[in-house]
Amino acid sequence: MPSTSHRHPSSQLRHSAAAVLAAVVLLLGTGCSVIAPEQAREPADPAQVTNGVAEELMPFYTQAVDWKPCENGLECADIDVPLDYADAGGEKIKIAAIRSDAGGSAQGSILVNPGGPGASGYDLLRDGLQTMFSERLRSDYDLVGFDPRGVQRSAPVTCQTDAERDQARETDYNRDSDADIERAIEDAAKLAAKCAEKTGPVLGQVDTVSAAKDMDILRAVVGDEKLNYLGFSYGTFLGATYAGLFPERTGRMVLDGALDPALSNEQVTLGQAAAFEDAIHAYTAYCLDNAGCPMSGSVDTAVGQLRDLIRSVEESPLTAPDGRLVPVGTFVSGLLVPLYDDASWPVLTQALTTAFRGDPSSMLLLADAGAGRDQDGHYTNNTTDAFMAINCLDYPMVTDLAGMRQDAKELEQASPTIGRYLAFGGANCRDWPYEPTGERAPIHAEGAAPILVVGTTGDPATPYEWSESMAAQLQSATLLTYEGEGHTAYGRGNTCIREAVDGYFADGTLPADGTVCS
Repeated sequence: MPSTSHRHPSSQLRHSAAAVLAAVVLLLGTGCSVIAPEQAREPADPAQVTNGVAEELMPFYTQAVDWKPCENGLECADIDVPLDYADAGGEKIKIAAIRSDAGGSAQGSILVNPGGPGASGYDLLRDGLQTMFSERLRSDYDLVGFDPRGVQRSAPVTCQTDAERDQARETDYNRDSDADIERAIEDAAKLAAKCAEKTGPVLGQVDTVSAAKDMDILRAVVGDEKLNYLGFSYGTFLGATYAGLFPERTGRMVLDGALDPALSNEQVTLGQAAAFEDAIHAYTAYCLDNAGCPMSGSVDTAVGQLRDLIRSVEESPLTAPDGRLVPVGTFVSGLLVPLYDDASWPVLTQALTTAFRGDPSSMLLLADAGAGRDQDGHYTNNTTDAFMAINCLDYPMVTDLAGMRQDAKELEQASPTIGRYLAFGGANCRDWPYEPTGERAPIHAEGAAPILVVGTTGDPATPYEWSESMAAQLQSATLLTYEGEGHTAYGRGNTCIREAVDGYFADGTLPADGTVCS
C-alpha cells in the first residue's frame, strides 16, 4: 500500500507490508528441524526488569496493567506512557496493546511492529496471528502487538474526515508547473494546521525515539528483563533505535526489510524509486511469460507501454464506474500495491488489463486497499496521517522549490516509470507546526545482544542494500538473505527463512552470517 499524501505530488512508501498483503488477500477472495519448546521461563526479577530506570519514570514501568479478553480470543490493555519524556510528570497518553497467550510454555514475549510508520501492530496481531507467525513462535512466546504513539488507537494523529481524504486523493497537481507546486505547498500548510488543531500536542511527540522509549515500558509491563522484538520495514528502524538507546536491555531481535538509519529522506525516496523500477521490470517479465498479459513485445517495450498508460492518466484522469475520479497519483498507488508480494502479481495483471481498456476500477480498488478505504467509503486506519506526522519529525527534508525540483530530476532518472510521482515530498513538511527532531546517522548499538537482519534481494520498498547497510552498522548483527521478489520475508518467504527466524527466537541459534535462502 503506498502510504502517500495524495493532496501533494509526493509518494513516500515506508509502510506496512503486512497491511498491504492482507488487503491484497482480500482482493484475491507462507534449515532447521522443529524442536520442542523450552521449559517455561522463571518469573523475571522485578528489580532486573526496572534496572537502570530513571526515578521519574518508575511509575510507568511498575504500573499495574489490566489485560482483558478482547478480539479473536486475545487479550488487550492500555499502557500509560509520558506524552513528553522530558516532562515525565506531565501529561500521559495511552498505548493500545494486544497479546496472544502461549500458556505455560512461554519463554517471554515478542513485541511486533509491521512498519509504516503509521501501521497498526494491534491489527497485525489481531488479523494475522495465524498467518504471519508460525505455530512454533506462537507456542514459544506470547506475541504482543501495539499501536505506536500517534497510530490508530494510541493518541492518534487526526487530520481529515473521510470525505476530505476522498477529495485529497482526487486532487492532482501539474508537476511541471511551479505555480501548481506552490499551490500544493499552500494546501499542505492548510492540512498541517488541521492536523495540529485536531490532534493537539501529541503531534509534536510522535517521533521514533519516543516510540522506542514506549517499547521499553511495554517490555517492563509484560515482565521481561530484555526486549524480544520482530520488526518489519520501518519497524526495523524502530527496533534499531531501541537497540541504540537500550543495548543492555535488547534481547532476541529480528529486523526484516531494513530501513537504513543513516539515509536522508531524499536518499530513501531515491533508493525506493530505483527499487520499484526494478520490481516493475521483474513483474513485466513475469506478465509477458503468462497468458492474459495486456502488454506485449520485449520487457523494455512492454514497460514503455505501461509508461504510456501512466502518462495518459496524468494528462487525462480517468473516472471509475462509481463516479470517483482517478488521477495519476491514485493510479500509481494502485500499481505499486501488488508489487509488495509476487504472489499478488496476477491481481496486477487483471487490474492493468481493465485499465488499458479505460476502466480504472480495479486499480482504484487496489489503491483503496492501500489507503485503508473500505467499500462503504470509510477509512479504517489513520496510516496516511500518522506516516506524514512521524516522518516530518524524524527527517529534516528539502523543502525549497529548487531543491525539490533537483530531487525530482534524480527520481525520474532512477525510475522513468514512476519517479516523477514520488517527488516533492518535502511539500508535506515545509510548514509543519513542529521542527524535526530526528538525526540521520548510523546506529551501532554497541553491547546489544545478537540482532538478525533479514533482507530480500528484490524488495521494492526497502532495497536489499539497506539491509546490508544496517547489518554492517549494528555491531552485533548477522545478515540473512532471501532471494526473491517482494517486501520483507518472514511470513511471506520460504521454510528456510521461517526456520532461521524461529530458531533464533526459540533457542538463540543464529544462522551463519551471509546465509542465503532461495
